[in-house]
Amino acid sequence: MGLMTLLAAGGKALLAAASGDLDDFDAVADTIGTSSVLADWAALGDLFIRFFLCLAVVFVIVRFFYYPKSRRRDYFFTFMLVSISVFMLIFFLGGTKLKTGVALGLFAIFSIIRYRTESVPIREMNYLFVLIAISVINGVGPSFSFAELLAADVLLIIVISICESTIFVKKEASKLIKYDNVKLVTPDKNEELLEDLKKRTGLEVFRVEVGAIDFLKDSAILRIYYKPLSGIDNSVDSVGRMPRG
Repeated sequence: MGLMTLLAAGGKALLAAASGDLDDFDAVADTIGTSSVLADWAALGDLFIRFFLCLAVVFVIVRFFYYPKSRRRDYFFTFMLVSISVFMLIFFLGGTKLKTGVALGLFAIFSIIRYRTESVPIREMNYLFVLIAISVINGVGPSFSFAELLAADVLLIIVISICESTIFVKKEASKLIKYDNVKLVTPDKNEELLEDLKKRTGLEVFRVEVGAIDFLKDSAILRIYYKPLSGIDNSVDSVGRMPRG
């Protein structure tokens, strides 16, 4: 018996008791007692298995793939709670079509809002979408078997591990800087520009892109690419201007 059916039966029992019709009250009470959701141990076991499977997969992805490079505890907290909330929301919804619609709506909401209180980096947004997808897949209920869910979760973990590795793409970091010597931004002085940037930043710069040039202020916006000093991502590399304050 579903939750709405149980509530309806409870309402009928209250009306029967209020009207003094004890026969109807006993019949409804027996129905509730024999078919209560509290006695649906199969559904309860299904909930626990899917919940802990989803929790385990989310924890592995966040703890062993995302966190070692970012060290952002605030996003660790956010990812875990959002995943659990989405799983519960999807699991307790009515039909498969409704669950699919809500899942697509969640993707649309997060893509539009993007946590307006803070500019969320693209890496964090990607992980958020992946974790929502995992929660939706594990929360759709009996639509998929446990073998299919486990296979989907393992495949996602394998793909994430490959993307986070340097097997196919070399790891490089970049940042925007405001450069004060426009005489070196010409193409024929690229080697001198690289040497000057290495000396002034202390980074192993191997490539540079020239953006806007202000000849009046003798400055230019550059994006430098360098070998990261450690395996931890710098969360402010993408900041292009100094914050106001």
